[in-house]
Amino acid sequence: MGKRMLRRTWKRLKPINTWYFFGAFLLFLAIGTYAIRQNNFKSIELREAVLEADKNNGDVEGALQELREHIHSHMNAGLSSGTLQQPIQLKYRYERLLEQEQAKVAEQNKDLYASAQAYCESQFGAGSLRDQRVPCVQEYILANGGDAVSEIPDDLYKFDFVAPRWSPDLAGWSLLAAGISLALFLIRFLTERWFKAELED
Repeated sequence: MGKRMLRRTWKRLKPINTWYFFGAFLLFLAIGTYAIRQNNFKSIELREAVLEADKNNGDVEGALQELREHIHSHMNAGLSSGTLQQPIQLKYRYERLLEQEQAKVAEQNKDLYASAQAYCESQFGAGSLRDQRVPCVQEYILANGGDAVSEIPDDLYKFDFVAPRWSPDLAGWSLLAAGISLALFLIRFLTERWFKAELED
């Protein structure tokens, strides 16, 4: 490329100020950072709504659906804290499910318990509880098919949603624009240095 052609090309590029791209990078980065924080704050607000609905035995499914949709469509909206514990545990739902399971098992074991008491009273005598009678009742119930309270499945009261790495929302587009602006700044900066070095020779 001749010096004349280089001068002509540099004359066209010179009006585009290098620092405009850097300014755009900083602006978009600030907007993206703000939007990312807002995504996280909204997730925390929706999580609190889920926990409140659980506490009041309200519409937990509706609140969970709203939280799920928000997290799945916004970057940095996840609630994981880096621990093994699920970010959302519906304590009151778990307690209600456990009570239902205990009531069901108690109803199923009621007749069996009466039979166990009669059997153990005949073995150890009626009246006050004795050291041998309590284990006798427990063994009788287990030996004759008594149901134990089963574990409540985790997926009924524990929830975790994963946010995407990038999403087409204000945060995502702003960070993408910041990346493009930074790339243009670097290209323009290096191009300017190259042109100046070539034209000085």
